[in-house]
Amino acid sequence: MASVGDARLADAPREAWWPQVLPVVLVLSAFGVYATFRAFEGAFYEWGPYLSPFYSPLIDAHHHYWPFSPALLILGGPLGFRVTCYYYRKAYYRAFFLDPPACSVAERPGRHYSGETKFPFILQNAHRYFLYLAVVFLAFLWHDAVRGFFFGDGMGVGVGSVVLLVNVILLTLYLFSCHSLRHLAGGKLDCFSCTTFGCPRHSTWRGLSVLNERHMLFAWLSLFSVGFADFYVRLVSSGAIRDPRLL
Repeated sequence: MASVGDARLADAPREAWWPQVLPVVLVLSAFGVYATFRAFEGAFYEWGPYLSPFYSPLIDAHHHYWPFSPALLILGGPLGFRVTCYYYRKAYYRAFFLDPPACSVAERPGRHYSGETKFPFILQNAHRYFLYLAVVFLAFLWHDAVRGFFFGDGMGVGVGSVVLLVNVILLTLYLFSCHSLRHLAGGKLDCFSCTTFGCPRHSTWRGLSVLNERHMLFAWLSLFSVGFADFYVRLVSSGAIRDPRLL
């Protein structure tokens, strides 16, 4: 016999799930279109000390060995890290596949859930390896951000310098809030005092756990920042705007 609480739950109107899904579809689609265009454009990615994050590290810019856009040589690293990210999986599974579209919403009739055990979704398990690769890319981006303060006439601060610095800070927070990194630091341990370097690992795990609570926020902020950083460099490089010097 159903309880009174069950009856109330059954009679209660379900919250609309599409307002949560629609913004994800629009933002990820817009970013995907823009990033694809920029990756294949192969131009307006560098100005003075500024280098677009879409093209960093810059490889074979003069096309000695690679006739296409330099961005295509490094695109797989950051793209793979984002696509396989635990948060983004949930976001685009719901938004684009409606699988399921939201919590407490049934899947499509006849849908047989197989998780990420079959191709191509089994490739999501490579996320940890993309994490290692993302650390390498982040090191290059920090180099680019620092280089953005050194102009031909000496050290200074331009709007682009700030844009690149804010971008790499947000990307760092996104990476350090990663679930896989937290798991590597200590999430898989049942006893910190029973393992080597237990105290430092516990402190690291606790710090990463604080960031992990805001992983969704950092995921979106870093997505906007990396897109805007590229857009700003493109505007300055193409001559559409001038880069104001702040100092």
